[in-house]
Amino acid sequence: MFQKMTFILLLLAMVSCKDSDANEKEKIKAANWLLGNWENKAVDGTLTEYWKKVNDSTFQAQSYFVKEKDTLHFESITLQQKGEMLTYTATVEGQNDDKPVAFKLTTGTEKQMVFENPKHDYPQKISYTQITPDSLVAKISGIQQGKPSSEQFSMKKIK
Repeated sequence: MFQKMTFILLLLAMVSCKDSDANEKEKIKAANWLLGNWENKAVDGTLTEYWKKVNDSTFQAQSYFVKEKDTLHFESITLQQKGEMLTYTATVEGQNDDKPVAFKLTTGTEKQMVFENPKHDYPQKISYTQITPDSLVAKISGIQQGKPSSEQFSMKKIK
């Protein structure tokens, strides 16, 4: 009897751990729509973001802005879930001594993610909103030089 009870308790513990591990990655799974290649073509240049899944808790991206043949902006992005926390970390070439800056998810829905870091100089907020399966809007905002500022980029999926 004792062995049966021990076996049942062990089985229940294994099943509950497996379920919590599956639930643990739900926030990053909700961001699957971000995966792929995105582009914003404008008169002053082209913004491109390439998002890929590294594993069940990490996405990575490269984002760059090109004007004619010059890359004016380049950043590496990691979207990672640890426990219940989803973090967007950007490393921008030529900014912050090339050190990563982390933004924590403050709002997450099926079609929108908002990340914030109130201590960062600019931006303090980064958001991605899915408009359709092949279009999204990326927005950065915050206080810049003492004044509210924001930039918005409508992007189309290219792959």
